[in-house]
Amino acid sequence: MNRIRWTRRASKALSLAVVSLLLSACDSIPKDETAGMSVEKLYSEAREEASAGNYERALKLYERLEGRAAGTLLSQQAQLERAYMSFRTGDKAQALAIVERFIKLHPTSPAMDYALYLQGVINFNDNLGIFGSLANQDLSERDQQASRDSYQSFKQLTEQFPRSKYTPDAQVRMRYIVNSLAAYEVHVARYYYRRGAYLAAVNRAQQTLQEFQQAPAAEEALALMVQSYDKLGMTQLRDDANRILRKNFPTSGFIATLPAPATK
Repeated sequence: MNRIRWTRRASKALSLAVVSLLLSACDSIPKDETAGMSVEKLYSEAREEASAGNYERALKLYERLEGRAAGTLLSQQAQLERAYMSFRTGDKAQALAIVERFIKLHPTSPAMDYALYLQGVINFNDNLGIFGSLANQDLSERDQQASRDSYQSFKQLTEQFPRSKYTPDAQVRMRYIVNSLAAYEVHVARYYYRRGAYLAAVNRAQQTLQEFQQAPAAEEALALMVQSYDKLGMTQLRDDANRILRKNFPTSGFIATLPAPATK
């Protein structure tokens, strides 16, 4: 009988302990302070936080808004805002993942022009790998893929949405990318030339001319070709490159440093 009584007491104590633990766990779950907000109010709050520079807080609010407004244009807007907030907080990989998912899921969205623009901006790098310090770096191994990806996003935007308000800025960025990529190729060609890798220098200079004919760096690319062919003893190719340089850049400062091409 005592044993039965003890078992009942133990069972009752255990039940109370379980209930207590459950209540404690409920208390520890963070409350959703936005639970009573309408989607419009939630959007307004997120915009205010973003305007104040509280990007982490805005990011969380946009994430909640995206779920609550699912299937609406407001949800699409929240998704793009999440991508931008991730970008502003330095999480480029997450920002790209969000915007790429948006482009895949909403190809006919009225915000597609902004999505392409944002994708280009995220990949756009003001440095582009050539204006920073080049010390102790093998330029031939530097990756310019992000810049090329950025260019493709801007190109798609300008072709599909020529009247978009984002197109003029995208065009400016495209020109900058082209000039920077061309300058990068010349940096690599010069890198090879200075180290005696003349054939590699020619190849990179030729790549510059093939891809970026109108870029300012084309002038130096031709000069490097003349110098490299001269070192390789390829006089015919040297003179051909020299003539092209003089024809296209008659006032080039490089001309004075190069031998005159043989007359035919």
